Amino acid sequence: MTDTLSPPTGQALIWHDRADALIAEGRVDGRALVEGQRVKAVAEETFECRSPIDGRLLTPVVRGRQADIDLAVGSARRAFEDGRWRRQPPAARKRVLQRFAELITQHKDELALLETLDMGKPIQYSLAVDVPAAARCIAWYAEAIDKVYGEIAPTGDNALALIQREPVGVVGAIVPWNYPMIMAAWKIGPALATGNSVVLKPSEKSPLSALRLAELALKAGLPEGVFNVVPGFGSEAGEALAMHLDVDALGFTGSTRVGRKMLEYAGRSNLKRVFNELGGKSAFVVFDDSDALERAAQTVAGSIFFNQGESCNAPSRLLVHDSIADEFVKQVVAQTPAYQPSDPLDPHTVMGALVDEGQLRTVLGYIEAGHKDGAQCVAGGTQARAETGGFYVTPTVFDGVRNDMLIAKEEIFGPVLSVIRFKDEAEAIALANQSSYGLQASVWSSHIDRAHRVARALRAGTVHVNQYDEDDITVPFGGVKQSGNGRDKSLHALDKYTDLKTTWVRID
Repeated sequence: MTDTLSPPTGQALIWHDRADALIAEGRVDGRALVEGQRVKAVAEETFECRSPIDGRLLTPVVRGRQADIDLAVGSARRAFEDGRWRRQPPAARKRVLQRFAELITQHKDELALLETLDMGKPIQYSLAVDVPAAARCIAWYAEAIDKVYGEIAPTGDNALALIQREPVGVVGAIVPWNYPMIMAAWKIGPALATGNSVVLKPSEKSPLSALRLAELALKAGLPEGVFNVVPGFGSEAGEALAMHLDVDALGFTGSTRVGRKMLEYAGRSNLKRVFNELGGKSAFVVFDDSDALERAAQTVAGSIFFNQGESCNAPSRLLVHDSIADEFVKQVVAQTPAYQPSDPLDPHTVMGALVDEGQLRTVLGYIEAGHKDGAQCVAGGTQARAETGGFYVTPTVFDGVRNDMLIAKEEIFGPVLSVIRFKDEAEAIALANQSSYGLQASVWSSHIDRAHRVARALRAGTVHVNQYDEDDITVPFGGVKQSGNGRDKSLHALDKYTDLKTTWVRID
């Protein structure tokens, strides 16, 4: 890695020059996209979109409110009712979405640069993870949709009972700032493939790639009005979308606190179905019989520090058997020099900036709470690169953590790992499950019976065994308890955006 404070050179300089040109030439567009057109807010209000890399202004962005959501939902409703998209054969929708995925890949550099400038992640991961994953998601649902069949129920000879999937109607999608493109793709992929119209509200902290995605969808042949994007704040545009009487379903990814509000908004409006993918405090459980301790240490460090720790499924609680804990913690701490934050536009950087100053203060507040509660900070725990104007925190490891400490109970959304020790399998399971969340978990053991036994006992939507986060689009993603309901990814996501209709035909 290059010196984090030296002037950019080589490939980093190339990306900096691209960023400078993108901004200077006014090619970052913060206007909403409604009815196939880029538009200002009805009240012509905007907010500043600044880069967490160095605090520079990227562009003014539309501050959507009720009137803007009304226009977008109205556009989506008209598109749905006249059938310009939903009545197209699945094979026709498939071709449009395949072209959409191809355009995402063709615009890889542009989209990756927007993602990195907007939310601070390293450019190498925007290029290698976020853009390809978004394109694969759209392509996967495109390929799947003409292979989903209806059913015929068993009846007597005088009847024919058909069970078919139908699009639910207008889908509202509200996505977070940590993986803007991927989270958008997880929502719009299955929703569009099944024939719905969509209104997407991206996070006000990272709205730019979603707006560009909508333009590419139009270029791919998606009819106007089928996919609309309105930026804005959660309490304004987000609440208006969630409360809207003409929205039939809502897919939300974000905090558990706001997820509760989504359910409340549905109850106060039209009882729209709500699918929440919420927070996590995932347990990474390492037993003393594991023969892959070095790889486990590398994996937990790579996973908690990836994306600056701003991942709902980050394994933020490391549960390790007491007999190996001292040595294992040393191995984890030994990984932290490789994750020191640096220039996100340098292709060698592996940890970038937190999304904004508010998140920086939140993470530093949790680090302070860890100290106050008596945990031992054995790595990191400090702000970095403050002179750049950006928002960076060093990779942090706390040992001696108890489950009743704040850093073990609450989602930090930063590069902070809490080490909790256990004495036996029963205690490990109890500690892992002693959380209001249940998104993911990991079990490390060389005994297949223990691995299966513990995996079955853990309350989590996904349990990894001797690895972490190696799954793909073919399997569902979601959690239990206060980590939410419903599933993104896989064919199971189609359940969220379709209704089942029975047609019972009498045959005389």
